[in-house]
Amino acid sequence: MLATAHTFTLDGISARPVRVEVDVHRGLPGFQIVGLPDAAVREARERVRAALSNCGFEFPLRRIVVNLAPASLRKAGPGMDLAIAAALLTASGQLEWEGLARVALVGELALDGSIRSVNGALAIAEAAREGGAEAILVPTENGSEAALAEGIDIVPVDSLARLPALVGGEWEPPRPDALPLRLGSKPGGPDLADLRGQPHLRHALEVAAAGGHSLLMIGPPGAGKSLAASRLPSILPPLATVEALEVARIASACGRLGESLSGGRPFRAPHHTISPAGLIGGGAPPRPGEATLAHRGVLFLDELCEFRRDALEALRAPLETGEVSISRASSQRTLPCRFMLVAAANPCPCGRGEADPDCSCAPIAVQRYQGRLSGALADRIDILAAVRQPSAAEIGGAPGEASADVRGRVCVARERQERRLGLGRCNAEMTPAEARECALDNEAAALLAELYARQRLSGRAHDRALRLAQTIADLDGAETIGPEQMAQALQLRRRDRG
Repeated sequence: MLATAHTFTLDGISARPVRVEVDVHRGLPGFQIVGLPDAAVREARERVRAALSNCGFEFPLRRIVVNLAPASLRKAGPGMDLAIAAALLTASGQLEWEGLARVALVGELALDGSIRSVNGALAIAEAAREGGAEAILVPTENGSEAALAEGIDIVPVDSLARLPALVGGEWEPPRPDALPLRLGSKPGGPDLADLRGQPHLRHALEVAAAGGHSLLMIGPPGAGKSLAASRLPSILPPLATVEALEVARIASACGRLGESLSGGRPFRAPHHTISPAGLIGGGAPPRPGEATLAHRGVLFLDELCEFRRDALEALRAPLETGEVSISRASSQRTLPCRFMLVAAANPCPCGRGEADPDCSCAPIAVQRYQGRLSGALADRIDILAAVRQPSAAEIGGAPGEASADVRGRVCVARERQERRLGLGRCNAEMTPAEARECALDNEAAALLAELYARQRLSGRAHDRALRLAQTIADLDGAETIGPEQMAQALQLRRRDRG
């Protein structure tokens, strides 16, 4: 007898539909799964066998073949256990479920028949809705997460033994409430008021937050670079609902949904020993990297010059396009990664800087140290902030301006940008054509043209200076970029300071 169920497998952060076909016929007893299953899927044979027996069902002593279609798609993860078990019960005549083909099932089976949570429940529920399923059965632990996908009936189930009562209408589980999406900053998070002094750095942080610009801080150890970066999320505008769902979908696929819903935008700070695959994604099968986990948030690279050169160079294309393309022989996956790059570096290996008389670094050592950051990557960083060591009076002085006050100005600037560019877009995402349409007065245009010719700027640097000047004008409430805003933008982009 043949039975069919519908489930999904994760491919990156997306859910791909899988048709589970189970055939039970006469022959030597055996249990075979075909259709490019990975090790976790093949091991479902033993989990399903034990779960059926321990829930009071009979495991058929016949020839059992499970086909996972399409056969050309590699299947990964234990989330197909529940669909295989339900189809097997139906094919063996132990469960009469006429509506099995109209619902989707996802869940990992324990040996006692309980249903364990899986990664990617939100993406799976959305894919089931788009595929026309009437309902989706999910583990109880994933119920609230899956309920974020509106437009489909979410049925949480805690055990395989519940299926006969559920199908017969004798038991109906309570429908879960969707997890709350916290759009604003994390309550009680670090506040920008902790950054004492440093007016230039505070201004650079505000401009970066207002326009979504990348930022590089260079200064001696202990000057406040890491402290400033950790407080940047507190001045960023709240996530829109669509953005929050994007962040939740990525975190769900990676098993980190609880972290993403703790409040505010993502903040990722990987160690400098990370590999290129860990930073932008990869592996077999390809998985999201830190760049994708930082989508709509901040990717902080502390000790930038200690990172591997190939890992840093891998960021060049994602910074331009806002997505990562991972190509394999059989397929290509595109992952979103629209993040703010914030980096911190020392001026030399010892950290003091060549201008300090105590610096003992040889010129060749300094050149080799700074050479980890290539000119091509540096050209993609909008703001360079030279951070000096604060004085004792500044450290012991009054707290700086609070994050709430700075965030108010940032939100006003972002609203101006959304009215001009569209919902969810900021100045850092302007295309070259949009950047060159910015309204400049004659003095600002002459200032930019003079610097472009004198310093032989690249076309990318020219456009990024325009985007930066537009952000400063938005903070000032100006309709046109004037010479003062252009001068500030060019000063923030200078690479010969510090």
